[in-house]
Amino acid sequence: MRIIILNRLGRSAFCVDFSQRRSWIAGGLAAAALFSAAVMLGYALAATQRGSAETARISDLRKEISTQQETLSNLRASADEQINALALRLGEINANVIRLNALGGRLTDMANLDDGEFDFANSPAVGGPAEGSAALADGLMPNLLSDVDALEATLDQQTLQLAALEGLMLNQKLDERLRPKGRPVKAGFISSFYGYRSDPMTGRTAMHEGIDFAGKSGTQVLAVGDGVVTRSGRHHGYGNLVEIKHGGGYVTRYAHNQANLVAVGDRVSQGQTIALMGSTGRSTGSHLHFEVLQNGKILDPSRFVRGI
Repeated sequence: MRIIILNRLGRSAFCVDFSQRRSWIAGGLAAAALFSAAVMLGYALAATQRGSAETARISDLRKEISTQQETLSNLRASADEQINALALRLGEINANVIRLNALGGRLTDMANLDDGEFDFANSPAVGGPAEGSAALADGLMPNLLSDVDALEATLDQQTLQLAALEGLMLNQKLDERLRPKGRPVKAGFISSFYGYRSDPMTGRTAMHEGIDFAGKSGTQVLAVGDGVVTRSGRHHGYGNLVEIKHGGGYVTRYAHNQANLVAVGDRVSQGQTIALMGSTGRSTGSHLHFEVLQNGKILDPSRFVRGI
């Protein structure tokens, strides 16, 4: 079938042959069908690939979640073990704190300190505004941490108190050793006290500035306190004299010795033998003349001999 189209203006004609056109249309429709099928197949393949990728991703996520759950379970078990160990250690520390309290109390009693001056049984008084960090959530771990902090603070306070108490007791002990105290002879008896008496050489009333201990010649003469020898030798009236300087301004003198056993500059200890009893100098027989001075002032040695 053909159709002829006439153009009046150009006086020309155009012929359309539908037999050839039909084959073109059929070919075009077939091509369109093939293109549509290809597009649909592409979409289907893409959807299939997306589904496989998402399935694989979901599987990976599940594996990751399982791994994290296993890790969390291990951490929880480890945390439980550490909490148990921490609780056990906390009990041990608390027992040590109790023992320190008892020791501190005994040392305080030994030092003859007033009640409350060193109180190991109770925490020291403190105060201050509320702190936000003090409000911990309820639970075992916060409670344990709070107990550990409290014990640590208690131990720090006890350490400071024990250090101060130790220093105080050492000072007391040092003072006791430096302060003249006790009998200056190994054996013997007091033959003349401090004060006014009849002078054994002249018979006149005179001041006796020490105490005399009578005993056998050669009896040990003892230092009554720690100190340093400042004199050792013959001295007018005293005969063989040993003089010792102690702490607190105290000085002791040991006179009429048969022999001196220490030299100037020697350090001596309380109870150490420093001389042998004799009758040198202005003396009527074997005895020790013992004097105590403080800051140059003569004192009555009786209270030092009695340990007062």
